[in-house]
Amino acid sequence: MTRLFNLDFQLLHDVVLMAIAVFFLFMMMSKLLFNPVRKMLADRREKIAGELSDAANDKKDAAALKADYEARLKNIDKEAEQILSEARQKAQKNAARIESETKEEAARIIQRANEEAELSKKRAMDDVKQEMITVASMMAAKVVAANIDASVQDALVEETLKEMGDSTWQS
Repeated sequence: MTRLFNLDFQLLHDVVLMAIAVFFLFMMMSKLLFNPVRKMLADRREKIAGELSDAANDKKDAAALKADYEARLKNIDKEAEQILSEARQKAQKNAARIESETKEEAARIIQRANEEAELSKKRAMDDVKQEMITVASMMAAKVVAANIDASVQDALVEETLKEMGDSTWQS
């Protein structure tokens, strides 16, 4: 028998044996390696699917939080306006209170000034009376010097006191 492509029975026999061995190895490896790898890939696929669903839920939660945040931002302007209006009202009340206290203080100051003016007026009148008494004493001394009797002196003092009393009451 002539060899075709340098093939002989021994080579064919080795090739067939090798093919059978590879087939058996493939079957054993598929049981030992491929199935665990397939299981690992399936587990990984499930894990990725779970992470994707978690990510989708997180995205929905983030969208809800964003909507809530935007709503709060809109309400912040209203709250700020409300706080400012309350502050304005308090400021107006304080201004009114300060104004009324200022008016009361001004009235007290005016009243004290009037009382002090009245006291000054009374002091001036007392000083005038003292001056008149001094003048009357000097007049009396001159009258005594001129030998005027006591009845004339009493009449002069009475008349002077009446004049002082009338001018005090008229002012």
